[in-house]
Amino acid sequence: MALSWRFSALADRHRALGSKLEDWSGMGTAWTYDKDISQEHVAIRTKAGIMDVSGLKKVHLVGPHAIAVLDYITTRDMSKIYPGRSVYAAMLNDRGYFTDDCIVYRTGPNSWMLVHGSGSGHEEVLKQATGRNCAVLFDDDLHDLSLQGPIAVDYLAKYVPGIRDLKYFHHMQTTLFGAPVMISRTGYTGERGYEIFVRGQDASLVWDRIVSEGEEMGIIPCCFSVLDMLRVESYLLFYPYDNSQMYPFADQPPGDSLWELGLDFTVSPGKTGFRGAEEHARLKGKERFKIFGMLIDADGPADLGDEVYYEGKKVGVITCPCYSTLTKKSMAIARLDVDKAVQGTKLEVRGQNRKASAIAHTLPFDDPEKKKRTAIG
Repeated sequence: MALSWRFSALADRHRALGSKLEDWSGMGTAWTYDKDISQEHVAIRTKAGIMDVSGLKKVHLVGPHAIAVLDYITTRDMSKIYPGRSVYAAMLNDRGYFTDDCIVYRTGPNSWMLVHGSGSGHEEVLKQATGRNCAVLFDDDLHDLSLQGPIAVDYLAKYVPGIRDLKYFHHMQTTLFGAPVMISRTGYTGERGYEIFVRGQDASLVWDRIVSEGEEMGIIPCCFSVLDMLRVESYLLFYPYDNSQMYPFADQPPGDSLWELGLDFTVSPGKTGFRGAEEHARLKGKERFKIFGMLIDADGPADLGDEVYYEGKKVGVITCPCYSTLTKKSMAIARLDVDKAVQGTKLEVRGQNRKASAIAHTLPFDDPEKKKRTAIG
């Protein structure tokens, strides 16, 4: 906790569930609870789970120049985003390499909110807003409670009119249990889910009501680490854990291209002029590795950093492993040599005192057509 300078209003709730509140992005975060994490994974895939993801940073931008700031620092065409809609975007440095990802919400004609993790998103906003008619507010009072899973909509429908009609990557201003909230049809699980943005003074009310009332429906509180299991299945990357900041090249500074990460889809068609745009274009076809999936012949998860071999030669590293008690599969996200990132390539995983056979596998493992998270009604 020595690094923590941000605080969740739900800290006591997390401690009561067994969390020691380990640091993430400056906030004490419930990485684990005193229960089997696989129960939480099953709950989110089959029922629903509620998570405190308030460690995400929330930055408001207000003013006529806010759209220009966002248009420069992100890969998306902000003119396409209308009030009530949001978009997933990447941010690059001058070398064209990925530095952070974010979701940008348009909350009004000249009002926006950028939500990001532990990268440099906040710093980029401040830098580009200097000298412009754009006010920037870092909002650590606003908490983010993520209700994810197939029955999340059934629970919320009892209290929020129109929630069933809320489309994927859209949001609404409303009330929940009498508290003002913004509910967004987004999440980090691959399931149909919602993020509830709520004031710190109301966070405990909303958390307690969902936990107590949701219990009979199978909704349970879930820790932050369960997201690793879900994101492996759903091909959701986590900066910097899948990046060269964690697995650097010996002779190069850290930094990965969108082509390497499989995030080139975040560049709006025809968009130019954003930070790093020219270098991003030049990096196409120069991939040093590819983010890819792996299916491992094991009855448990691999370890972070386990090395991947092909015919005795190292060809990659596992950045996030997962074992699903639902599918009985051991899976992983890995950084593989480009020519080995091909469906069915036979590989070997080598960890401390163990080896296991594996195959390269396309991502995502779960719901590849994204029908669950985009479901209507």
